[in-house]
Amino acid sequence: MIKVSGKGSITTCDGVTRRDFLQVGALGAMGLTMAHYAAAKEAGKIAPGQDQKSCIMIFNLGAPSQLDTFDMKPDAPREIRGPFKPIRSKSAEFEISEILPRHAALADKFSLVRSCYHTAAAVHDTGHQMMQTGRLFTGGINTPHAGSALSYLRGRRTELPSHVILPEPMGPTGGNMPHGQDAGFLGKAHDPFVLDADPSKKDFRVPDLLPPKEIGEARLQRRRDLRQSVEDAVRKFESSEQAKLMDSNFSDAYRLMTSSVAREAFDLSKEPEKVRERYGMTRFGQCCLLARRLVERGVRFVTINTFITVFDEITWDIHGSKPFTSIAGMKDIVAPMYDQGYSALLEDLVQRGMLDSTMVACLAEFGRTPRINPTGGRDHWPQCWTINFAGGGVKGGRAIGKSDEIGAYPVERPVQPKEVVATIYHALGMELDTHLPGPAGRPFPLVDFGTQPIRELF
Repeated sequence: MIKVSGKGSITTCDGVTRRDFLQVGALGAMGLTMAHYAAAKEAGKIAPGQDQKSCIMIFNLGAPSQLDTFDMKPDAPREIRGPFKPIRSKSAEFEISEILPRHAALADKFSLVRSCYHTAAAVHDTGHQMMQTGRLFTGGINTPHAGSALSYLRGRRTELPSHVILPEPMGPTGGNMPHGQDAGFLGKAHDPFVLDADPSKKDFRVPDLLPPKEIGEARLQRRRDLRQSVEDAVRKFESSEQAKLMDSNFSDAYRLMTSSVAREAFDLSKEPEKVRERYGMTRFGQCCLLARRLVERGVRFVTINTFITVFDEITWDIHGSKPFTSIAGMKDIVAPMYDQGYSALLEDLVQRGMLDSTMVACLAEFGRTPRINPTGGRDHWPQCWTINFAGGGVKGGRAIGKSDEIGAYPVERPVQPKEVVATIYHALGMELDTHLPGPAGRPFPLVDFGTQPIRELF
């Protein structure tokens, strides 16, 4: 990671066209150095007017319970339906849990996908990989995060990075596997830029934007060692890929360090106090506000981790027993913070005329068990869960897909993680047949088509 601080119409297999999906709503990230960008645009790989599209991916680490938020089953037995009641929303197609009242008031601005599923192991890490890269990591190949692929394919718009992660990358979640939040086989040069600080803290200030310590020290020491070698060894190193990477990362950090535009973009003190309070003075709320500022100033892709780990804080991971919380704890601790931050972000994007050009994708790694466990919580359940999307061409107020009577399995339009990522690509104007330079220099498909046709969700 590069850190700021020290640390045409196509018909799918079911006869539905892309135009039809756009009319009924639902999902949607990727993307060149300037040379790559010009070539792709010339080849028609970037749809006209699509290069100004951006994406804010909110990743709900821990995984919200579909039955207690967006896919409630009020007629099911209590051990299935849980303690909360559904309330009417601003959408004619769905109700929302009473613990998310501000979502309900904005339900005409986002659409739900109630039929996500995957068949991998029911651990957090596998879901993180698939939902952010479109693939499960196999054979030692780590595929790039959507924002990193976008960084490779389109480069930066301004002095700011192309892809930023807030507030920091995902930490341990139990599987001891990669989470899919870096550039993978594309290399460190396309890793996301990481704030690595909590913008809600009272002592938060604009970072110094100095080069990462680990990059600077490694580069200088290597240069000192090589200067003591023979001249031809120095020349050999200077032409190596390692040196080029060090120079590239150092240059990126230096450009940010000296850029008043970059410093201003990260400076939340420029926002009126009422605006900051509307988002909520929580880590998540202030990250949402910072994401809006960054996209407004040209950042193509921002990933917000609602939580960093499932072990040291109360999250959506509601197993019930300590150190986790129960369903009731979710209502008291998690939901109010999330409801305030997300609703403020959507309202702000609407008021600034940015929602049409900014997709907000709210994802999670899996759902929760239909039946409440003995400790008053719900456990991991990748067989069915709900995600939602707003902006970027998505028509709000719609529900895509359907689960069974207890929210356990999809019964209409099952959606795989690769379809979610393909939809994001499509929203940003990327053609799905684009290839990346994969391991060993072999072309690597942007989207894993597999044996089943990919269907974008709009």
